[in-house]
Amino acid sequence: MTTEDFKRAAAEAALAHVQPGMKLGLGTGSTAALFVELLGARVAEGLHVVGVPTSESTRELAERFGVPLTTLKEEPELDLTVDGADEVDPELRLIKGGGAALLREKIVAFASKRMIVIADAKKVVPTLGAFPLPIEVVPFGKEATRRAVERAAAELGLSGKVELRRAEDACPIVTDSGHSILDGHFGRIDRPEELAAALSAIPGVVEHGLFIGLADLALIAGADGVTAIEAKPAGTEARRRTA
Repeated sequence: MTTEDFKRAAAEAALAHVQPGMKLGLGTGSTAALFVELLGARVAEGLHVVGVPTSESTRELAERFGVPLTTLKEEPELDLTVDGADEVDPELRLIKGGGAALLREKIVAFASKRMIVIADAKKVVPTLGAFPLPIEVVPFGKEATRRAVERAAAELGLSGKVELRRAEDACPIVTDSGHSILDGHFGRIDRPEELAAALSAIPGVVEHGLFIGLADLALIAGADGVTAIEAKPAGTEARRRTA
């Protein structure tokens, strides 16, 4: 099986958690896109749900597959968000934002009663940080903000470049909310909670890609099938089982 097959298997497993009448947060990224496609097929068969997209690309995809949409203004409390991740650690802490949608993804996840992460097994890591940490910042003063991010990371013993994300044409990436993205190449992040707090305290940082305490369940697909990793109370390890 290919990575694409594993992503689809994880997305299919998430569908089992969708009930009629649910208000859903629809994530962004390649695995979340497969979930939206599969959800559209269920809607065509008669499933009644409504979704809040976390990006304009997801909104366009949902419209293409016939998934009814709403907004957080109309439905400020959601039942379930299904989204992918760039990294997942054993405690269900995540790095997200590779698709530059981290701000809207976090807002939607926070507005949801539950969050399910869907991913292939390659996204599971013992410690976060191999994937560069996305940090969404306002364009005004972004160089000053970048330097402040570097200083905050250094105080926690983290090194590595903090770079402005650019598109293939070398122009800075602009998010759906009109912000810029910094990518922190920190390597191993041993104290993600402390880094999250330090980044949130920097003026100019809109949001960071550390999703801590938001995911309730991860559905991870690999060669041995789909494994469910359930969040546990603080101080205990997440529980694994076969999905």
